[in-house]
Amino acid sequence: MNKILLIFIVSILVGVLSFLVINNSPKKFNKVEVNNFGDFVFSYFQQNPQKESEVIKLKFTGDVILARSVNFLTVKNNDFTWSFKNIDSELQNADITISNFESPLIKNCPLTNEGFKFCGDEKNSQGVKFAGIDVVGLANNHAGNYGEDGVNQTINNLEKEGILVSGATQRKIAYKEVKGTKFAFLALNSIGYKESSLLWLDEKTLKELIEEARKNSDVVVVQIHWGTEYTDTPNEFQKKYGHLAIDLGADMVVGNHPHWVQKYEVYKDKYILYALGNFIFDQEWSAKTKQGVIAEVEVKEKQISNLKFIPVEIKNYGQVFKSLDSSIIPSKLE
Repeated sequence: MNKILLIFIVSILVGVLSFLVINNSPKKFNKVEVNNFGDFVFSYFQQNPQKESEVIKLKFTGDVILARSVNFLTVKNNDFTWSFKNIDSELQNADITISNFESPLIKNCPLTNEGFKFCGDEKNSQGVKFAGIDVVGLANNHAGNYGEDGVNQTINNLEKEGILVSGATQRKIAYKEVKGTKFAFLALNSIGYKESSLLWLDEKTLKELIEEARKNSDVVVVQIHWGTEYTDTPNEFQKKYGHLAIDLGADMVVGNHPHWVQKYEVYKDKYILYALGNFIFDQEWSAKTKQGVIAEVEVKEKQISNLKFIPVEIKNYGQVFKSLDSSIIPSKLE
């Protein structure tokens, strides 16, 4: 009986391995001569090693505002890559690059160097694509400066360039799959007032969005527009909602709005980046408003780790460069 069982098991193994060879031989298995079953098994697995889990690199930028003087100079130079042309290689080497996008991109945007109603020429979407930005969050206090029509134009112009959008009522969650891992990107705003075309931050909305994203993805990243302008430490509102997002199932939280780089936190072994500072804007009136960081993390086996920061600085009222100033890099919130 034992002999019959052994023969049966060997027959099954031979059948399985034969199937693998037949289905993989054109690309993975070179013909080799084997004298026995042991040699066969060794030869197959030697030429078909187990794949190590691939590392996926994500990068996040601070506020991108292609408006006012930035837009004026871009149009004047007739170069819609102007803001990004010194930083594009840094963003393009990520698997996914994500930004907070604050300027409506509309047709016939007025050219101006002043004011607080923001817009950029619709062709600025070409520069966003050139930079290697893959996903943008629109839930902030300026994306709706030209109303629902402005939001719709912005979405259309970005999507024509293959850029995914989140944070709008018609584009709540952006999904992107890389190397077998599916990511969900959410964005919510808490600054200014609630607008019908953009997602507003409250506990109910945050919970519903994270639950939906969790069901349909492996990794959930939440962007939140929050905080007090021109401060480097998160306030209690930020900490409350940052912690809540993690408690509800987010894998990482990335914030913006203060126009300064703020401290970050590790909460329940997950990152909360409270503010990454300005990435592209025309606030040349102080050192800190001309500074920001690119945050980089790695994702392996659906887990986020290895956070690092790349300091950047803005020059010429809207061009971003890598910086050698390590003091820009935020410290950890204790």
